[in-house]
Amino acid sequence: MPLNPVIERFLHYLDAELNYSALTVAAYRNDLAQWTEALTAGTGEPDFASVTTSDIRAWMVQRSGRGDCPRTLRRKLQSVRSLYRYLMSRGEVDANPAAAVELAKVPKPLPSMVREKNIDALLDSEVDMDDFEQVRNRLIIMMFYETGIRRAELIGLLDRNVDTAKGELRVHGKRDKDRVVPFGSELRDWIGQYRRLRAETGATDDEFFVREHGGKLYPSLVYRVVHDGLRMAGASGKTSPHVLRHSFASSMLNGGAGLGSVKELLGHESLATTQIYTHITFSELQHNYKLAHPRALKKGE
Repeated sequence: MPLNPVIERFLHYLDAELNYSALTVAAYRNDLAQWTEALTAGTGEPDFASVTTSDIRAWMVQRSGRGDCPRTLRRKLQSVRSLYRYLMSRGEVDANPAAAVELAKVPKPLPSMVREKNIDALLDSEVDMDDFEQVRNRLIIMMFYETGIRRAELIGLLDRNVDTAKGELRVHGKRDKDRVVPFGSELRDWIGQYRRLRAETGATDDEFFVREHGGKLYPSLVYRVVHDGLRMAGASGKTSPHVLRHSFASSMLNGGAGLGSVKELLGHESLATTQIYTHITFSELQHNYKLAHPRALKKGE
């Protein structure tokens, strides 16, 4: 279907000069076709210079009423914004009326977690305490769950920064910031056993975690250790190292830790980042309530 010549020229610009993919250009074409049809009611050509912010806002309301989800509404508005930036760059309009229209908010999905029963099943299962790889792999999972550190932080952990006497890890995190993360006696005992077995491999690197014949860990190896371990323990859904970080945060809050303390342990810059975990714990609370409370079990609850 042919569009307004101005829009056709804009789409050609996206394709030929910006090298946008065919799918992206097709999405722009569809969005702008819907917009111009609504703008003119199919009676003529749009006057782009006379379009107001209110016109665009009204179109957003119309599209929402037709069932467009927030993600789709954002894309449609961004298509109109991009068209006006293009027209402004060529002096064809003086302002971008779409710039003042607020983008629809897309709900952020809650982080995935592993249930405590699955983690307990894994951490309580038997391990050959004389096998370096088995002990190291179990320690990797324990350290993620009991300290909440990131995968890159675990891989970069230096041996001198693991202090079993104080029960502390000194972690080098994002934005080159260091933080101290405490750990308990169980993790301390596993660290001691791991270090004894590591010494037998002849590893001499500064890294705390190493491969069986020396050498630094790599991301896909760490992912596989966590994924395989959690799958064997019956966990479903996502089973990545970051899921264990989420599980650590949720377990801390469920156990009574303050939000500010969890923020510091995770190394978050903002408390707002940590607050997502309060939604996880409340969702779990709702789930348990519906399973347990007699009134919640009534039909329709």
